[in-house]
Amino acid sequence: MYSLYFMVLDYSIILEFEILSINSSSILMTILFDWMSLLFMSFVLFISSMVIFYSEEYMSGDLNLNRFIMLVSMFVLSMMLLIISPNLISILLGWDGLGLVSYCLVIYYQNIKSYNAGMITALTNRIGDVALLLSIAWMLNYGSWNYIFYIEFMKMDYYMEIISYLVVLAAMTKSAQIPFSSWLPAAMAAPTPVSSLVHSSTLVTAGVYLLIRFNYSLSLNLMMILLFIGSMTMFMAGLGANFEFDLKKIIALSTLSQLGLMISILSLGEYNLAFFHLLTHALFKATLFMCAGCMIHNLMNCQDIRYMGSLIMQMPLTCCFFNISNLSLCGLPFLSGFYSKDLILEIVSMNFLNIYIYLIYFISTGLTVCYTLRLIYYSMFGDFNFLSLNSVSDYNIYMLKGMGGLIFFVITGGSFLMWIMFPTPYFICLPFIMKIMALIVTLVGGWLGYEISNFYLNYSLKSKSLFFLSLFFSSMWNMPIMSTFGINLYPLYMGKMLYNSLDQGWSEFFGGQQIYFSMKNSSVFSQFMFNNNLKIYLIFLVMWMILLFFMFLYLNSL
Repeated sequence: MYSLYFMVLDYSIILEFEILSINSSSILMTILFDWMSLLFMSFVLFISSMVIFYSEEYMSGDLNLNRFIMLVSMFVLSMMLLIISPNLISILLGWDGLGLVSYCLVIYYQNIKSYNAGMITALTNRIGDVALLLSIAWMLNYGSWNYIFYIEFMKMDYYMEIISYLVVLAAMTKSAQIPFSSWLPAAMAAPTPVSSLVHSSTLVTAGVYLLIRFNYSLSLNLMMILLFIGSMTMFMAGLGANFEFDLKKIIALSTLSQLGLMISILSLGEYNLAFFHLLTHALFKATLFMCAGCMIHNLMNCQDIRYMGSLIMQMPLTCCFFNISNLSLCGLPFLSGFYSKDLILEIVSMNFLNIYIYLIYFISTGLTVCYTLRLIYYSMFGDFNFLSLNSVSDYNIYMLKGMGGLIFFVITGGSFLMWIMFPTPYFICLPFIMKIMALIVTLVGGWLGYEISNFYLNYSLKSKSLFFLSLFFSSMWNMPIMSTFGINLYPLYMGKMLYNSLDQGWSEFFGGQQIYFSMKNSSVFSQFMFNNNLKIYLIFLVMWMILLFFMFLYLNSL
């Protein structure tokens, strides 16, 4: 309600609370309320309330349920702090809070896989934290850390432009753009309610939100880099999801694809559209994860889509919600995803961009429909591939209520936001073929999705005949290998080589070990001498006498 009020009046408030004042230097806590922060906060709070309600049943057998709810609440509070901060210091508090709490939530099921996933999540996010710390240090050139006052000047001043670059780096790590993408599917080790919250409105959207706030400070070069990275991420994630069999990872890769879409449209200067898609995406992605959690819960924690099938018979209402969210993700007309996605594609079509950007946008949109149809095909239809004595049913009353609270907005949210956010509608003038291009790629993508996932008894999957290619695509273009083995294994191996060749090699031979051996040998020799002392003394005496005799002869001859 406040957001609508502020939007109508075009009104924003900056509140400053003085915490401490010493010698006319005051430490202030600053809070920004405008239509954007209020609207985003309302979405985050609504989705998180539904998720916590849903968790009551999903995590019912858990011994540490209270701890789990506390962690989720801390997560949401960190996001709140990030949303309402016009100040880099308080943004860092929320940003770091998200990073730390996400680590605690990813390692919640304490096993080796979770620990590895948590570590890669935390360490990748640390890169962004360091970038923010550096930008805080560089902001000392201005008079304050309230970036909101200096945002227009950042791209004008050559030396201050570095702040924009650092903020973009921070946003790329948090929103998992290439080359930091591998932590996002790994973070699926967290419980499903957490995945629902993380992938809809909190952790991964923090980077996009920060870029929306900083959008005036991005220079043309930076926007071009961002456009390229965003479009590549969108394409890579869409391609990867078509080769994935883990239900949660498919949805995670679809989030990655949508984040690429938001960041690339933001880099074309359309920050309002990026924010619009951020909100509609939050609605249907939270519902999608909740439905997936419901299926996993009923299939006794099995996440492989090859074990599913004919779930529409056993779980009609969950599958109904699941399909609505999926179709909204594809951009089916008049669901919430359609309003933002179709508008973005038409704006891209109207822009004077090269053919590469145009093609990659539409191919990625086609891939979205492709993996969605594949997912529906594997889970909804066909034969049931799990245990024959199953207990799959739709009697999860709390879970269904949690999803039911969101599904209304998944259907109506797009048009509702369209009315309130764009008082003047976008005027789009396109030729007929470009206008229906979005519909064409949707239909072609759907057909392709059915073709690549089609399987029956005497039929081999298409992706199996190109095994190495599908392995490359499904492993996100080898990014997880680079960010695990590339960071751990190869430096450790190189360290071992250097240790063997230097510390245990020549330097050891000519250094410490050589001195030790020569001293040891001379010591052994002296020991030998002293042990046989009488014979040795007599020999020395004789030798001494002979030496004296020769000396005497020599002196006489002179």
